[in-house]
Amino acid sequence: MPEIERLGDRTASARRYVSIAAAVAAVGGLLFGYDTGIIASALIFVTQSFSLSTSGQEWVAAALNIGAIFGAVCSGPISDRWGRRPAIMAAAAVFIAASIGCGLAPTVGVLMFARLWLGVAIGATTQIVPVYVAELAPAERRGGLVSLFQLAFSLGLLLAFLVGYELSGTPDSWRPMFMLGAVPALLLALGMMVLPESPRWLLHHQQERRAVSILYKLRGHHTPVSRELYAVLTVDETETAGSGWADLRRRWVRPALVAALGIAALSQLSGPNVIVYYAPIILSQTGLAHSAALLTSVSVGITSTITTAMGIALIDRVGRRRMMLVMLPFAALSLFVLGAVFLGTAPLGGIRMVLMVVSLLGYIFFNFGSLSVAVWLVAAEVFPLAIRSKAMGLASATVWLSDTIVSLVTLSLVHALGTTGTFWLFGAINVAAFLFVWKYVPETVGTSLEDIEDSLRAGTFRPTAR
Repeated sequence: MPEIERLGDRTASARRYVSIAAAVAAVGGLLFGYDTGIIASALIFVTQSFSLSTSGQEWVAAALNIGAIFGAVCSGPISDRWGRRPAIMAAAAVFIAASIGCGLAPTVGVLMFARLWLGVAIGATTQIVPVYVAELAPAERRGGLVSLFQLAFSLGLLLAFLVGYELSGTPDSWRPMFMLGAVPALLLALGMMVLPESPRWLLHHQQERRAVSILYKLRGHHTPVSRELYAVLTVDETETAGSGWADLRRRWVRPALVAALGIAALSQLSGPNVIVYYAPIILSQTGLAHSAALLTSVSVGITSTITTAMGIALIDRVGRRRMMLVMLPFAALSLFVLGAVFLGTAPLGGIRMVLMVVSLLGYIFFNFGSLSVAVWLVAAEVFPLAIRSKAMGLASATVWLSDTIVSLVTLSLVHALGTTGTFWLFGAINVAAFLFVWKYVPETVGTSLEDIEDSLRAGTFRPTAR
């Protein structure tokens, strides 16, 4: 009996240790959310300070995205060579320097350059953190723990909107908005100093003793450690000596690439950052005061946080694929209703204002609760160990390339198609996302990373096999 109690204590302690490690690493998601969300509040005042045109506004917003593409791709080899933990700490250091640079920028050119480097750090974080947490987590908890990154992203958005609302009022209020991003970056760097390296990375680099020690702390007793160690080593032995970019072209890896890159692209092309980046400007153009438009963004942040928390609670029970298939049709419907609200030229008011808020928040609820929760998780778990970091970098770069496209064309689309046409276009993309998930994305809930790799090799990684 005492032995059983000690075993239970070790298991509970290990669960807490994994949760703490995932929570600390997820601060990278908080930075991701804050630095992408703060532009929604800051852009109004940046535009006033530098007399920006529509094109100038789009490029200030998109500079971060362009940097993120490079950060996502370049961080993969760094993470593979030096480890997940040092790579995250390096990204945090870049966050700190770039946040201060944005706040002190004397010209729009300097601001765009600093946001470019901020993007490099964000791209690196979105590539490394989900992989790091996925490699630490046990299979039965992987979905919720990796999705903490997305919850932290939503909290970062909410924090950005609250900060933007509280600091708004003067032309230079955008400067402290940007500089406050250095605070969570410092917390991330300090937190990572006490966290372990990924045991799977250590095993892949012939550091078995350290890996076993860390796995024991993460699992609590020998049985899962022995089983996991055997699975990782068995899979690793089947890999060829090389693990470069060329390995992504292997035929058996292709289903994972299609699923992960498709979700990565559609997570942005379906329009969530249309709301995150440009909702205050779009709503201001329809007649709402700046303060009311910024307050609407706060409600967007609250909704995204609630729905992401709900998604984390359900994703290991309901499954990744099923959640997306259930929620995406309602995301599309919300955008179709939102577009219809803006038909005509009469000012928003009464029932139209209520419909606008309900459909706007409904879209955030159903899109963030499906694609936005699953995007980092699916990409972090479907790729083989030897190429996981590089493949995740490619998936992250796809997210940022798609987001860059959306950032550069949204305001132009509003001018060309009108607010109604723009929202209807993104509604149609949500329908396309549903069809893509139904055809190409298998269920991975409760499956170990090594079993997913085995299914790829066996040719059974497809929706009909799950």
